[in-house]
Amino acid sequence: MAVLLSCESVSKRYGARPLFEGLSLAISDGDRVGLIGPNGSGKSTLMEILAGSKEPDSGTVSVRKLVRAAYVPQDSVFPAGVTVRTVLESASAGLPIDEHERDALVSGTIGRAGFFDAEAEASSLSGGWRKRLAIAAELVKAPDVLLLDEPTNHLDLEGILWLEKLLVSARFASLIVSHDRYFLENVATQMAEINRAYPGGMFYATGHYADFLEKKEAFLHAQAQHQDALENRVRRELEWLRRGPKARTGKSKARIQEAGRLIAELNDLNDRSRTSTAQIDFTASDRRTKKLLSAENLDKSLGGRALFRNLNVTLRPGTRLGLVGPNGSGKTTLLKLFAGLLEPDSGSIERAEVLRIVSFEQNRDTLDPAMTLRKSLAPEGDVVLFRDRPIHVAGWAKRFLFQNEQLEQPVGALSGGERARVLIARLMLEPADLLLLDEPTNDLDIPTLELLEENLMEFPGALVLVTHDRYMLDRVSTFVLGLDGEGGAQVYADYSQWEQDRQSRPRRTAETDAAPKAEKPAPPPSASPGRKKLSYLEQREWDQIEARIVDAEAALEQLQAELQDPSVASDGLRLQSTYQRLQSAQAAVDELYARWAELEAKQN
Repeated sequence: MAVLLSCESVSKRYGARPLFEGLSLAISDGDRVGLIGPNGSGKSTLMEILAGSKEPDSGTVSVRKLVRAAYVPQDSVFPAGVTVRTVLESASAGLPIDEHERDALVSGTIGRAGFFDAEAEASSLSGGWRKRLAIAAELVKAPDVLLLDEPTNHLDLEGILWLEKLLVSARFASLIVSHDRYFLENVATQMAEINRAYPGGMFYATGHYADFLEKKEAFLHAQAQHQDALENRVRRELEWLRRGPKARTGKSKARIQEAGRLIAELNDLNDRSRTSTAQIDFTASDRRTKKLLSAENLDKSLGGRALFRNLNVTLRPGTRLGLVGPNGSGKTTLLKLFAGLLEPDSGSIERAEVLRIVSFEQNRDTLDPAMTLRKSLAPEGDVVLFRDRPIHVAGWAKRFLFQNEQLEQPVGALSGGERARVLIARLMLEPADLLLLDEPTNDLDIPTLELLEENLMEFPGALVLVTHDRYMLDRVSTFVLGLDGEGGAQVYADYSQWEQDRQSRPRRTAETDAAPKAEKPAPPPSASPGRKKLSYLEQREWDQIEARIVDAEAALEQLQAELQDPSVASDGLRLQSTYQRLQSAQAAVDELYARWAELEAKQN
């Protein structure tokens, strides 16, 4: 396959700190390359170099003749006043097509990207829809190579599935920076990792993400064996050197030179193998209360649209609730209701006495970009108090992989992943009964994600997790609450079950939204006006049906409470059985209400 875009031995540094040195990468026809690496390793900088918006300090970038490369950065920002359509029209301005073809291209792209209103102002869109628009604007240019930097950030799960389908079926090649492990598994056909642990600063492997992990493990194992063997050789050579050999013969000189080369190789290998990860450990309050928070019959609407109705949730120690649903379905609103920042339209929320809630905000608005890292980590001085133990701010910063020279940097100069680690560092200082986490995975590298997952699974309190990271959702959550954005909410055993249910429902499309609603035909006039008489058996059924509905709803509530019991939630077989019984109980309630309405209609 022909190489479309490549770089050879590129290096980049900022000040005295090198980001990467001597990196080489090639993208060919049909490639879908996933690019990963620790925060701060230079992934975004490499993407900008490949896109031509930044120059490397050394090395070369080559683009095949007539190849069009398109680039979607992490942050999608549009000027005020421009609409979805005008953004796409501007993006297509350089194409050699006439106006009729341009209109058809723009309209087709709007539909394929899922936009319902082409005249909506771009700057007013949610983060997920701005990301869709940024991707669509580059697709209009008919690229041969598409460079995507963290494209799943801010996309909801439906948006991620849309992007997966788009990339897998595309004719163009792509290079994608992402930490979404399911996304990489489903999309990438090759994987590359920037990491100083590898010779040349990068490890490359063909295959999906799971194949990459196997090959990476085999490589690191072989490298560790080579390191052990090299240490033994160096040990023998050092013992020989300590005996003071005289470098008079050519053989002795060669051995001394070889010993020096081995020592240098070992030092380089030891330096590359020295890795560190953030030390994440949330502080629990160790509260012994059986019930931390209970929400009953919650209703909430925004802008005249019902987000959820009659929602019931109970959070106990050990409960790990995942929230899923499309953008705008009310996930963040529900977190704010739990935190007491908003009030429900109706219903009640009962919190345990002196309940300590710690929240991780999606937009990270609590971080002042002008404040230094030192002040952000330790606002009261140079010491933080972690579990009643004082720790100097430099040591606290080191736990989260910050260097001493970064302490005086403004937070606004940090990368997205570094800002996320600042928030986690601050939250760890607050003892918590309940963790409310709104998209905590954005910008975090995979080692930090894995560490965060381990800590959340061991957290003894309750937590509610909103995330587009399906791997974390599956691994951490004991059950999932799905919001449909139209007032409905349902409990599922895991993300996969919610996804299967979502796919089985009729899809909402731009065409169905735009179609006028058909008016219901007027009922035919009654042949005999007045009250209809029920049969004897129907009358007996009518007399008993209200009591049966009360009993059926009580059974349903009992199963809902059982489903949220930590002992059930932690047992996969019991959880699945209870959920199936819950579905049957819900179906029984629905059937009784339908029969009640049918009998009532017969009397009118």
